Amino acid sequence: MISITVTALVFGVIFLAELPDKTALAGLVLGTRYRASYVFAGVAAAFALHVALAVAAGSVLTLLPQQIVHALTGVLFLGGAAMLLMKKDEDEEDVRKPEGQSFWKVAGTGFMLILVAEFGDLTQIMTANLAARYDDPLSVGLGAVLGLWAVAGLGIVGGKALMKRVPLALITKIAAMLMLALGVWSLWEAVAG
Repeated sequence: MISITVTALVFGVIFLAELPDKTALAGLVLGTRYRASYVFAGVAAAFALHVALAVAAGSVLTLLPQQIVHALTGVLFLGGAAMLLMKKDEDEEDVRKPEGQSFWKVAGTGFMLILVAEFGDLTQIMTANLAARYDDPLSVGLGAVLGLWAVAGLGIVGGKALMKRVPLALITKIAAMLMLALGVWSLWEAVAG
């Protein structure tokens, strides 16, 4: 059974953490050059694969005692918040243009770009942490995939308008504060439990 609360929380955290990421900019660049639906298909498939790997890793962590899991996820969330706060602005990635506009070439370019760029990325680590914390792989996986897909869709279709209206620095600070709160809460549960 899917928990709407867990799914919504994970969606919000992952969405905010991914907005200032380089992959949102890469999606924006690909979306300006190629058919948006082709780009989204490749990007969405890569994100789904990353979430599946992260949820599997997080599910393994649930085999540990709860206090250890809470302490570990708390430290990782605090580390993620620190990474976001110390992150420097990223330049748009150079994306090589494929020969044609065929579905497989464009989707393959988007898939490979995201697959490589996101491996071990902060949102993948956060997804593993959330899967360990909530012991609800389906809800966490659904929230993470939807959050990543939403950012990809925004980046591909309307990224320029969003980035002009909402400063990346503000988005990054909100994501960092959410991670900080989750980290402190997890550490409190580890000590109190």
